Amino acid sequence: MADFQVIIVGGGLAGLTAAIHLSREGKKVLLIEKKAYPRHKVCGEYLSNEIVPYLNSLDIDLEKDLKPVKINKLLYSTQNAKSNETPLHLGGMGLSRYALDDFLFNKAEENGAEILIDSVENINFKDDSFKLKLSSGKELKAFLVLGAFGKRSNLDKDLEREFIQEKSSWLAVKGHYENPKFPEDLVALHNFEGGYCGLSKTETGAVNACYMVSYKSFKKYRNTAEFKEKVMFQNAYLKEFFKNAKPIFEKDLSIAQISFQEKSVINNHILMLGDAAGLIHPLCGNGMAMAIHSAKIASEAVLSNFRGNNLDRKNLENEYRKHWNNNFRNRLRTGRILQKILINPFLASTSQNLVKKFPYLLEKIISKTHGQPII
Repeated sequence: MADFQVIIVGGGLAGLTAAIHLSREGKKVLLIEKKAYPRHKVCGEYLSNEIVPYLNSLDIDLEKDLKPVKINKLLYSTQNAKSNETPLHLGGMGLSRYALDDFLFNKAEENGAEILIDSVENINFKDDSFKLKLSSGKELKAFLVLGAFGKRSNLDKDLEREFIQEKSSWLAVKGHYENPKFPEDLVALHNFEGGYCGLSKTETGAVNACYMVSYKSFKKYRNTAEFKEKVMFQNAYLKEFFKNAKPIFEKDLSIAQISFQEKSVINNHILMLGDAAGLIHPLCGNGMAMAIHSAKIASEAVLSNFRGNNLDRKNLENEYRKHWNNNFRNRLRTGRILQKILINPFLASTSQNLVKKFPYLLEKIISKTHGQPII
């Protein structure tokens, strides 16, 4: 007999949203997260408004409860500080993961989802059900498991996922800064040698600065401070920002071995959500919204194929895979192409000149990496 109908492994945006959606529809849900809330995470902290109608359908009103910053403009610059600015017609919000994840955690508990702070060591599928072994020694059974354990996890190794077999050369670094001069309504993406940095304000008034850099570019320098001064400051926009900014964190947060390779959406009958299913390049500015959207797709597939304790697993998996690919596959592909262009100085400069001549191109690129409002 299963302990739960659905166990969700990982309590980021995708996992928490799925826990809220499924528990409010009466499913017996357990979410397992390895660290307590609230806490900061390495993330761009710009959330596209495309997810607002869906969250409202779950009785979640982020504007009312968390007072996010409203963002409606994008500024993009290359290494030589050539820049373009364009309106974000759909717009978005600046919201820290510290506040957002904690808020969704409390919503999930209010809806009846159980939450356990623990780590999952392995997941085995046998006789049409799952057995999970936890670090605490507990063993749990479930009819269905959703994998929302983020960009990179020990579980990826245990499940022998293909992307985890190859080393990735990408490193992400994040910090919060005081900089009153930075506009509230702007998200900025600035190129530098070997990477790019995103800047946007959060609900606290702090500016979130999150940059992605190749390890090859970063390893020549002793620390993040030296790297900023020697490399990032070659972009005049970044130099001006950091020279006028006061760090709030005692130490930058970082995460290594980030992979942008294609990932399996379903692995050993586990439905993968959010970054566990596929990671869009941060320069596309839409990873948070995609994680939440993936929770909607998974939850709806579960609810349409899981009646009582009767589960049509084959149809569930086919439905989830189809809708995930329809919504995200092309966006992820576009992100990979954009990254190759924008970290190449010649291609970045050439593309910037094209956008200068034909401004509508930047809006077209944005439309290719953002979705429509999720009804």
